[in-house]
Amino acid sequence: MAAGFFISKSVAIVAVVLGLGAAATIIALSVVYAQEKNKATDLGTTNPSTSTTTATTASIAPTTTAAHDVWDKWRLPTTLMPEFYEVTLQPFLTPDANNMYIFKGNSSVVFVCMEATDLILIHSKNLNYTLQGSFHASLQAVGGSSVPPITRTWLQPTTQYLVVQLGSPLQQGQRYRLFSIFTGELADDLAGFYRSEYVDESGTKVVATTQMQAADARKAFPCFDEPAMKANFTVTLIHPSDHEAISNMPIRSTQQQQIDGNTWNITEFETTPRMSTYLLAFIVSQFTYMHNTSEDVLIRIWGRPAAITEGQGEYALQVTGPILNFFERHYNTAYPLPKSDQVGLPDFNAGAMENWGLVTYRENSLLFDAAYSSISNKERVVTVIAHELAHQWFGNLVTLRWWNDLWLNEGFASYVEYLGADSAEPSWNIKDLMVLNEVYTVMATDSLTTSHPLSFSEDEINTPAEISEVFDSIAYSKGASVLRMLSDFLSEDVFKEGLQSYLHTFAYGNTVYTDLWVHLEQAVQRNGLQLPGTISDIMDRWTLQMGFPLVTVNTLNGSVSQNHFLLDRSSVVERPSVFNYTWIVPITWMTPENPGERQWLTSVSETKPEFKVSSPNWLLLNLNVSGYFRVNYNQENWDQLLNQLSTDHEAIPVINRAQIIDDAFNLARAHYVDVTLALNTTRFLSREIQYMPWQAALNNLAYFKLMFDRSEVFGVMTKYIQQQVTPLFIHYKAATSNWTTTPSGLMDQYSEINAISTACSYGIAECQDLARDYFQQWQQNTSRNPIPPNLRSSIYCSIVAMGGEEAWDFIWDRFKEAPVVSEADKLRTALTCSPLPWILNRYLQYTLDSSKIRKQDATSTINSIASNVVGQPLAWDFIRGNWRKIFTQYGGGSFSFSRLISSVTQRFSTEFELQQLEQFKADNQDIGFGSGTRALEQALERTRTNINWVNENQQKVLAWFQGETGSSSPANQISS
Repeated sequence: MAAGFFISKSVAIVAVVLGLGAAATIIALSVVYAQEKNKATDLGTTNPSTSTTTATTASIAPTTTAAHDVWDKWRLPTTLMPEFYEVTLQPFLTPDANNMYIFKGNSSVVFVCMEATDLILIHSKNLNYTLQGSFHASLQAVGGSSVPPITRTWLQPTTQYLVVQLGSPLQQGQRYRLFSIFTGELADDLAGFYRSEYVDESGTKVVATTQMQAADARKAFPCFDEPAMKANFTVTLIHPSDHEAISNMPIRSTQQQQIDGNTWNITEFETTPRMSTYLLAFIVSQFTYMHNTSEDVLIRIWGRPAAITEGQGEYALQVTGPILNFFERHYNTAYPLPKSDQVGLPDFNAGAMENWGLVTYRENSLLFDAAYSSISNKERVVTVIAHELAHQWFGNLVTLRWWNDLWLNEGFASYVEYLGADSAEPSWNIKDLMVLNEVYTVMATDSLTTSHPLSFSEDEINTPAEISEVFDSIAYSKGASVLRMLSDFLSEDVFKEGLQSYLHTFAYGNTVYTDLWVHLEQAVQRNGLQLPGTISDIMDRWTLQMGFPLVTVNTLNGSVSQNHFLLDRSSVVERPSVFNYTWIVPITWMTPENPGERQWLTSVSETKPEFKVSSPNWLLLNLNVSGYFRVNYNQENWDQLLNQLSTDHEAIPVINRAQIIDDAFNLARAHYVDVTLALNTTRFLSREIQYMPWQAALNNLAYFKLMFDRSEVFGVMTKYIQQQVTPLFIHYKAATSNWTTTPSGLMDQYSEINAISTACSYGIAECQDLARDYFQQWQQNTSRNPIPPNLRSSIYCSIVAMGGEEAWDFIWDRFKEAPVVSEADKLRTALTCSPLPWILNRYLQYTLDSSKIRKQDATSTINSIASNVVGQPLAWDFIRGNWRKIFTQYGGGSFSFSRLISSVTQRFSTEFELQQLEQFKADNQDIGFGSGTRALEQALERTRTNINWVNENQQKVLAWFQGETGSSSPANQISS
C-alpha cells in the first residue's frame, strides 16, 4: 500500500437482517450449496427495500467451557487452514427503505483440519447472518465422511469472530466446507466492501469497491483474515446490467437474470492463485477504461468516464508496461497474472493498494492531466504505480507471515519504486530523491526515544489498531533506507541474485524477514563478497533496534566513533537493545583528490589512517548518503567544508551538499555543533541553483519557522531568506522567459517551484505581484487559468493569503468545479493559507461535512490548516474540542490519527503548550488515541525537546540573522 492519509470510521450495522436476494439467483449461482441452502430458514426472496427480518441476535459466548479464552484472543488458532473460498456478493447501489446502502452475499470456505478441535473461529465484522436452522452457518464434510453437529454459533464482536461450537471434534487431515448467508452495510467508511460516490452530468453515481488491508476482508464476507491463511478464491458478483464488474482475475462467465423486475448480470471470475485475504478486491461501477498489452499481460486503466475520455489515464497506461517489464527482469520472474487492472477511485483511504491484479488508487495517484497537473503530480503517479506493481511479486506472490514484519513488505516497495520509476523516466534522476523523501524525512522520527525498531516481535502486534499503527514512516521510509544501504554495499547485482532466489523459493507462500537474509547470504557466498559479518549480523542491528548512529570523525588523527543519535541527548532510551545501540556501519568517503574504498565501522570507536586529512583538504563521509546515518566532523574539517562551499560548491557532489546542510542542522538541534555552524551552511545558497541543497535547507529552516514565526526572530529570518532566494528567483525568471516556459528536467522544475514558493511565501514583492496579476487575469476569465500547473500550489496559496474573503470564495468556487482531482487538491490546500481566523475556523467545520470535504481529505485539510501560523491554535482547539467525535466517526484503527496529532502539535515549544498536550492525553484516556497512540508520545517528546532548543538558541539565532542582513531591529518592520 502506498502511503497516504488514512481515514475510516466504524459504522454500526442495523439490527435488521435483510434477505439475500432472489432465490432463483442463489440457485443459479450456487447449485453446489443446495443442501446448505435447504437448511436455511430464509433465503431472502424480497426486494432489499422491503426485506423481512430473520432473527440473528448473537448468543452470548459461553463462560464455562475450557476453551473460553480462545475467542478472546486476537490471533486465529492454527487448528484450521483454509484452501478455497467461493464468494457471491450483490451490492445494491441505491438506498433501501431505511436509507441504507447494503450488500447481500453468501460464501463457502473449504478448510483442512490440522489438529482435532471442536471449535471453528472465522473472522466476521459488521455482518448480519441469515440463520440456517438455528445457526449462523452450516457445515459439511468434503468427501462424504461424517460431520460433527453444530451445537451453538455466536458472534464475538470484540475480537471480530463468528464462533461455531461443535458437538464433537473435527478430524485431523479431513476437509470441511462452512457455508453462510449474510448482509452487510455498503457504508462510506472506506474499509472492507464500501461505497464511493462521484457526480457527473447525469447526477450522483455510486461505486461499490473494496479496501481489505489490513483487517477488513472480514467486513465483506466471513474469512480466515490473516496473511498466512492463504487460499484460492472464486468470486461472483451480481450487479446491475449497466454496470461493469471487475475483480482480481479475468471474467470466466457472465449471464443476465431478471430479479424483482430488474436486469442483473451474474459475473463469475476465474479462480485466483493462492493468496491472502487482504489482497482480494472487487468493484462494481460505471467506470470505463483504456488499455494495451505488454507481453501478453492485459493492462487497463479504469476511472470515471469523463476522466478516461479526457485522456487522464494515458500517462499511467504509458508507464505501466515498462514498469512491469522492469520488475519481471529485476525479479527474474514473469508477472504471475494474466491482467493488470488499475483503478482510480474518487474515495480511497490510502495512496493506493496493491490488490493482486486489481490495484486501486486515489485518483491523484493514477490520473494525470498535463493541462492541470504539475510535475510533482506526474512524479506521484509514476512512483505510486511502481510501488504497487513492485508488490505484485514482493508481498503478493511472497507474503510476510504476520504484520510485525510489515516493514519488509512496504520498505522494499518504497525502495524499488524509485528503481521502477527510473526505468520509466530515465532522464529524471529520480533515485536521488530518496535521500530527501525517505532518508531525511524518517530520521526526524527515528531520532526520538519514542521511535521503534523496524521489526516487532510477533506478539507485540495483535489488534487491528496495533496493525494500523505499524503502517508508519518507519516501516515505509526507514525500511526503504536500510534496504537501499544493503543493496549499495552488496552491489545491486548481488542483491538481485539473493532477492530472485528468495522469490523463487517462497512463491505463493509466506515468510519472515530472516528468510530474505538467508538468501542474500547465499548470494554473498556464491560471489565471494567480503563483509565484516553475515547479512544477519550486519542487518539485525538496523532492523531489531530503533534509531541510527551518528558517525563522528576527527581528521587530525583519523579516529572515528559511533553513538546513538538522539535529537534530545538528555532523553532516556527505555527500550533495551541486545546490540546496545551500536551498528556495523558501511562508510563511503572522499577527499578533494578522490573517492576512497568503502570502510566499515564495526565497534564503538576505531582509527582509520585513511581519514586523517590535513588542511586545506577536507574529508567527506557517506557519499550520496547511501548509509543510514549522520556524520559529524572536528571543527577544522567543518571549516574546510564550509570554505569549499563558499569558493566552489560544485566540488562537492550535489547530494552531499544537501547532506552537509541536513546533518549540520540536526547536529545543532542535538547540541553536537553550534546552531551558527548550521546556519553557516546556508550561506552558499545565494549561488546554488540545484534542487536538493535548496530543499534540504528549506526543510530545516521550516523548523526554525515553526519555532520562531510567533517571535521577533521571524522578521529578520524572513529578510535573510529573501536575500538568499532572490538570485534563484531571478535565475528562473530569466530561464523561463518570465515564467512563460517550463524547465526540462525534473530537478530543474522542482528548483523553479522552490524559487516561486519561497519568494512568494517570504514576501518578495515581485513574486506577490506576479500572484496578483495571475489572479486578476483569472478573475476576468474563469474558464482560462493563466497559471502554469507547476506554479499553481504556490500561486494559489499567495492569492488566498493576500486576497481576503473575495479570494477565498473565488478559490472555493474553483475547488468545487475542479475537473481533475490533482487540481482540486491544490485548491483545497491553498484554502488553508488564509490569515483570517474566522475563515479558517469555518473551514475546519467543513472537514466534518463530507458534502464539502471528502472523508479521505479531511485529516490532510486539518493538517494543512495547522501548518498555518494563524490556523495552528484553531486546529488544536478544534481537535481537542472534537476528539471524541472524530475518533468515534473515523475509528481507532484509522491510519490518519498519527499524522493529525503530529501536525497540530508541531509548533509546540512552550511549557504551557506542553501542559495542554499532557491534559489532552489525560482527558481522553477513556476513548484513547488508536493508531495515534505512539504519535502522541512522540509529540510530547518533541515538545520537550523544542522547549529546550528555543530557550537555548533564540537569542543566538536572532543575532546571527541580524549579522547576516545588517539588521539591528526586527525585519518585520520592512515592507515587502
